[in-house]
Amino acid sequence: MKILVTGASGKVGQTFLREFLAAPDFQNATVRALCHNRMLGPQDRLEVVKGSISDRDSVASAMEGVTHVLHLATCKETPEAVMDVAVKGMFWLLEEARESDTFSQFLLVGGDACVGHFFYEYDRPITEELPHKAYPGCYALSKVLEEVMLEQYYHQYDLNGCCLRAPWIMEKDDFRHSLSWGEDVFGGPRWCELVDSELAEKYAAAGTVPVMKDADGNPITRNFVQVDDLVSAILKAIDHPAARQQLFNISMTEPVNYQAVADYLAETRDLDSVGVKTEFFSTWLDNCKARQLLGWRPEYDLARLIDSSFDYQRADDDPRKIWYPG
Repeated sequence: MKILVTGASGKVGQTFLREFLAAPDFQNATVRALCHNRMLGPQDRLEVVKGSISDRDSVASAMEGVTHVLHLATCKETPEAVMDVAVKGMFWLLEEARESDTFSQFLLVGGDACVGHFFYEYDRPITEELPHKAYPGCYALSKVLEEVMLEQYYHQYDLNGCCLRAPWIMEKDDFRHSLSWGEDVFGGPRWCELVDSELAEKYAAAGTVPVMKDADGNPITRNFVQVDDLVSAILKAIDHPAARQQLFNISMTEPVNYQAVADYLAETRDLDSVGVKTEFFSTWLDNCKARQLLGWRPEYDLARLIDSSFDYQRADDDPRKIWYPG
């Protein structure tokens, strides 16, 4: 087995490399990482090549002798680059895969932006059968296009693929920073823009926990997945018969309720909280299909997600970095 990984230098890619190369089931496998802006250091059984997936020649060279593809490369709200990665790049990967004599399986990590996660109101859990419904912006559109393109290659060429659709992916202290009132907030919403600036400073200084609420004042539930759980699902899907041409939601079994977060942090860390009314809606990404067909189980529940993030201490050589907007 030789697996090509795009986006290998990101949080999912680096975790995957560590777990894949250490897994007993894959001790005879090798990895080729196609890197563009960020490179990886040398490792046993890892070959690093530089190039852009939007360049057909680079993709053709990277695909030589490859049996599996794990496509992680993505862009956020960067219109000047997103179509090169999400459309052109994936198209070249799929074209090389279908024409290859060695190719076996294409694995795509998608995102719940393709169903609008908390931008749209759903009256039921979001299963894999519900239609695409991107929220405004190029990133969500790209997530729709990726899933549709892979699905069409099933119909056109009977390609063996699998899409693992993930919600917001957490690692290290990400979740703690998603609750920050400061400029160091991770992702959205930007809490400091939803209240008066003086209040935001006060809440930041006190470590006050924001409780996101919908327009009716109800605490919002939102989907997350910890990176280790996502990677364990990827490893389960590799060459799994039940994964052929399938889409799986890969998320925590229960979504995170912001009031439950506040209650837990009040009990365990004596932190106050404050409700923040927003225009967003609660969602529940249903992971039943992955649990049933792949035998996958997420190990992170609410308490572990919070504790692992709030207890995490960054080393001096591991500063927080924002690689893209959003």
